[in-house]
Amino acid sequence: MPAVHTGPVTGLLAQLVLLAALAGTVGLSGSGWVVGIACGVITNALLARGLARFGAGRLGPADQVTLIRATLAGGVAALTADSYGRPAPVTTLVALTVVALVLDAVDGWVARRTETESTLGGLFDGEADAFLILVLSVYVARSAGVWVLAIGAARYAFLAAGWPLPWMRRTLPPRYWRKVVAGTAGIALTFAVPDVLPRILTNAVLAVSLALLAESFGRDVGWLWRSRGVERGLVIVSAGRPERSGGPADAVESDANEREHHVRQHPSRVTASHRRGSSAPAMRRHQQAWRRQKFLWVAEHERGPAAGEARDG
Repeated sequence: MPAVHTGPVTGLLAQLVLLAALAGTVGLSGSGWVVGIACGVITNALLARGLARFGAGRLGPADQVTLIRATLAGGVAALTADSYGRPAPVTTLVALTVVALVLDAVDGWVARRTETESTLGGLFDGEADAFLILVLSVYVARSAGVWVLAIGAARYAFLAAGWPLPWMRRTLPPRYWRKVVAGTAGIALTFAVPDVLPRILTNAVLAVSLALLAESFGRDVGWLWRSRGVERGLVIVSAGRPERSGGPADAVESDANEREHHVRQHPSRVTASHRRGSSAPAMRRHQQAWRRQKFLWVAEHERGPAAGEARDG
């Protein structure tokens, strides 16, 4: 009998409580209830699937913060749906969004502080960001123009491209710039929600946000395109830059004096080693790079060769 994860159940209950609170304060129509409940069900069902897939027994402290963010995003979605039938409570919508954006900085800090960074946590964090940006773009598009929907649709267009293009499905190396760009998009859309700034200024800020998203996704697509012919196998982290290779001949060496980290497949974690005599600064740089890289890179190795071949087939 499959185990029941309490995290998704708690998340769904929290979504219902938030919707009830919104209905009791600012009011919520039938469409708002439907959209809010649908968001709660889908979000927590996917979370339960992720917990089962990665063999996690429960949510970590950072994942719980991310779940709060996802719940708030569901509330924003409910208010957005409600706004098509009557004037939206802009103050409440902005307040929920601001809290979600602030918590976006908190969950990463909690993960590092408690040393509970995980592949699932990174994926959950990214999807919570993408969903909130999508909902905000739907709201802002009515006042700023349909083109704003491109900001919210960018992430999902990237995922959709993976269906016909197998090389687009590979795991990307972590990059902090993605987090900066997502945060910028969220802030820009939040400023556009009240529609109090001059229209030309609002559109300029949104256009810059869209340009940053295009640059970020374009860089990722370029990396995936250049890596499309590289076979799965040995993972090497050299000077903080991960590359894959089928054998030693394909290894990337950025500095002959610094040690490359060879990752061996392991069900839950990977280890790194330093060449004897490595300088202390080099070891510190590699240790920092290792913490950034290991959790996302281990995801594909945990799935095993068969899963990788099936995904690329």
